[in-house]
Amino acid sequence: MDLFEYMRETEKETESPLAARLRPTRLEDVVGQQHIIGRDKLLYRAIKADKLSSLIFYGPPGTGKTTLAKVIAGTTRSEFTQINATMAGKKDMEQVIREAQDRQGMFGKKTILFIDEIHRFNKSQQDYLLPFVEDGTVTLIGATTENPYFEVNGALLSRSMIFELRPLEIPDLVELIHRAVYDTERGMGAYDAVIDDDAAEFLADLSGGDARRALNAVELGILTTDRSEDGKIHLTMDVVRECIQKKTARYDKNGDNHYDTISAFIKSMRGSDPDAAVYYLARMIEAGEDPVFIARRIMICAAEDVGNADPHAITVAVSCSMACERIGMPESQIILAQAAEYVATAPKSNAAVNSIFEARREVQNSGSLPIPPYLQDAHYRGAGTLGRGIGYKYAHDYENHYAGQPMLPDQLQGRRFYRPSENGYEKTIRDHMAFITGDPSYTEPERLLPPEKRGQSGE
Repeated sequence: MDLFEYMRETEKETESPLAARLRPTRLEDVVGQQHIIGRDKLLYRAIKADKLSSLIFYGPPGTGKTTLAKVIAGTTRSEFTQINATMAGKKDMEQVIREAQDRQGMFGKKTILFIDEIHRFNKSQQDYLLPFVEDGTVTLIGATTENPYFEVNGALLSRSMIFELRPLEIPDLVELIHRAVYDTERGMGAYDAVIDDDAAEFLADLSGGDARRALNAVELGILTTDRSEDGKIHLTMDVVRECIQKKTARYDKNGDNHYDTISAFIKSMRGSDPDAAVYYLARMIEAGEDPVFIARRIMICAAEDVGNADPHAITVAVSCSMACERIGMPESQIILAQAAEYVATAPKSNAAVNSIFEARREVQNSGSLPIPPYLQDAHYRGAGTLGRGIGYKYAHDYENHYAGQPMLPDQLQGRRFYRPSENGYEKTIRDHMAFITGDPSYTEPERLLPPEKRGQSGE
């Protein structure tokens, strides 16, 4: 380390943002994430014993990914090297690897390579690291806000342990906020500030599990608030509210927040919970999700999970989609809410899903079985001489407009694919089919059928 680098590091300790200065160097000082760094957890034991394999820390911003890497840097006997994937190129990695090889060859010392934002590396950059991770030249620690199963090469994933960091809980954030306000060494304690309990709770809540967001608000509040008559800086509810503005919604249209939210939205409609459905709808709208995409999912749910239990559901959903395309936001949010609530409160049936899945399995297993001759087209030239269409019974010539003529191929006679449920309008369909066919099995609910005869669907 030369003089200029020493000066830069010294200035960082006093001039860096509060969130950086307050970052702990000991595992015991880390707040939250006890599901992976609790005293009985694998990661805690590995860090304490300095026996780390390659790791990938995955989680939203401000949850402690870089903090854990810094803690490891302070506890390991290995050389710790850090690069950021948003700025580093192949030459930087080549230099790191070359130095790691020299260090290992001359001193037998290992190198831990921490790559922040590792999802920013393209496939070839990740591939370059692979042999050096595999032969132990470097122990990789990657940090990413994106789902590593989408963004990190499978070969690297198979050689790494993945730890998911969760948004911090409110008590954890309150502890950090108090540490930031009153710590005189690395926090803002020298400013002689105080924070009201309700303001700390409010700030923790609005931070959305993001420690950096909370600490930035504390720093802004202390630096911009005048002292009161008692000589102290008071962080009240009004001050905190100005500093934090509003809670930000974590949502990435290409990441797993997107998939998790739309999954919760669909499952809430399927689970007949209109309140949860409109809540997840609101989260998507706040995050700027395309209303046409949301409408498309409502249409799918209407067909898949409501079906003929309420045939109007698909009509409402399609109308919603068309209206969203023609009207746009912000008015479309009302239309989306109406459609989502209709589908959520409609009676449910997945009989249509089960029927098509089961019928397709039959086609895949048995192929194109011969269509009964009386169902074949009798209008093209020569069809009559071949017996096509002969013997067909016109349904409207019979009582109840039902002829009772078998329609399935001979090998599938008596096979049932569509089994109306007992819910909503499908109960009417079921009773009607039992009446015109005289087949009491139509009134047998699917849940009473043996498992091998049931359709399969759903997430």
